[in-house]
Amino acid sequence: AGGDVCMCQTVFPAHANHRGELGAGQLLKWMDATACLAAEKHAGVSCVTASMDDIQFEEAARVGQIITIKAKVNRAFKTSMEVGIKVTVQDLLTNVEKSVSVAYATYVAKPVGAGKIELDPVKLLSTEDHLEHTLAIERRRIRLGYEQVFQNLMQESTKEGDYCDTFEEGDEVSTDLTHVQSIELVQPPHANHHGNTFGGQIMAWMETVASISASRLCRSYPILKSVNMFKFWGPSVVGDRLVFNAIVNNTFQNSVEVGVRVEAYNCEEWIKDQARHINSAFLIFNAVNDKGELLAFPRIKPTTKDGMRRYHGAIARRRIRLARKCMLSAKDIKPSDPWERSNQAYVSYSNIAALTHLAAKPGWEITSTLDGIKIWTHEESDVLSFKVEMQVKIPSHLAFSLLSDFTFRQQWDKHFLTCEVLQAVNEDEKIYYVTSPPMSGHKPRDFVILVSQRQPCKPSEPYIVAVKSVTLMSVPPSSEYCRSEILCAGFQIYSDSSSSSCTVCYFNQVTSGVMPYLAANLTGSSKSIEDTALECVKFLELRGSE
Repeated sequence: AGGDVCMCQTVFPAHANHRGELGAGQLLKWMDATACLAAEKHAGVSCVTASMDDIQFEEAARVGQIITIKAKVNRAFKTSMEVGIKVTVQDLLTNVEKSVSVAYATYVAKPVGAGKIELDPVKLLSTEDHLEHTLAIERRRIRLGYEQVFQNLMQESTKEGDYCDTFEEGDEVSTDLTHVQSIELVQPPHANHHGNTFGGQIMAWMETVASISASRLCRSYPILKSVNMFKFWGPSVVGDRLVFNAIVNNTFQNSVEVGVRVEAYNCEEWIKDQARHINSAFLIFNAVNDKGELLAFPRIKPTTKDGMRRYHGAIARRRIRLARKCMLSAKDIKPSDPWERSNQAYVSYSNIAALTHLAAKPGWEITSTLDGIKIWTHEESDVLSFKVEMQVKIPSHLAFSLLSDFTFRQQWDKHFLTCEVLQAVNEDEKIYYVTSPPMSGHKPRDFVILVSQRQPCKPSEPYIVAVKSVTLMSVPPSSEYCRSEILCAGFQIYSDSSSSSCTVCYFNQVTSGVMPYLAANLTGSSKSIEDTALECVKFLELRGSE
């Protein structure tokens, strides 16, 4: 694959804090340097850090242990690329290896001179390469939509007006007491060979000043647990003065969010006090006592209108952060995820990711090939999955259009009794309410499902229609129906060499505890699968010819 780089580093005392643990700032520098090398290896020119997705630190590395950082370009866009970063720590005495962090960063190619460079596509050599390449598009959608999600949550939290009067006198600590300012002069060791300041160096300085700010509340040494998604708004170069202003935005029992604003000045700007805002970031800390027990942070009280804005901004970011942590951890994905403003992008991501991972699993066994319909099964622990492959004599884009609109489903799938659109979230996401006929001796079933559709970015990629259950507060379970769940289902549609035909693959995953009748609409006996698949092909070809 393009741009693979691995760095191993022993943690020495100079890298560690007073507890003998690797400082988070030092680790951020190493992560950025390794990822930048991977980006430059692929691009063939100098690259700079454009943004970082949320970074979570799961494990601490101690003096004497080995840190391994692997960075790989997952996907190249026109002038930018996503780099995946995996950090592990190994204890030499026990040979135990643990995951420290998995992160994603975006780098931009910066060729010398005024010319522009168009990056080559990444060479995909493994199943993991293909997966990350596909999901990079989904992560990019999240990045581009993050600001809108945040603004929507802010409007919700402030719709009742100014909250300054809602704080009662008590043990709250004024945020003014947590303000910390630091000034750094960018020198040659802090920059690359073109004189641009390393993004990792700026992150390390931000961590230092934010840690001091947080320590003023806990009277202990804070531990960085995560860094919120952020962008670099502009460059800084050797000779710039960087001013870091940190202040606590809000506390949440055992954690605290610190906001850091970074401004740059050259000599002339310094004299005229004309700042360049190059970055703002939000860092989340914990604190522990000598026994390793989490310490509680006191409540804080904003004293200004801007402080109140930051107070509510921290709440909105926490909602997004918790949604991300739940949705992007595959092992924690539940059959039915709540559909809320804070997590819509992540539920959509998990919907596409689950189908993509299911399709890429090794070990599919073909069980039937009749009437041109191929059926595979895949068993893993208590999960049973089905794959049905159909050859359809219409162009792939038509099949995608017909299969992504679930209001057509009743015309070929007898398990759909009714189907209505509850929410047209955007052009790629819709939420449907579906009912199915009663089985012998049972109530009819109903479902609330999210259908996410994606068009390919290049001819070799499939059209995707992913399906999973979601929970809407406005549509509670009814006594008339048995509410059922779809864990993971959907279609992948591949263009054939002939533009007049395509291959449609249907996937469906169920567990022993979740056996929905609807989700298994192409399962059951082989004959039932084939009958439904043949009806699907017949419908597609008839409508396609029209």
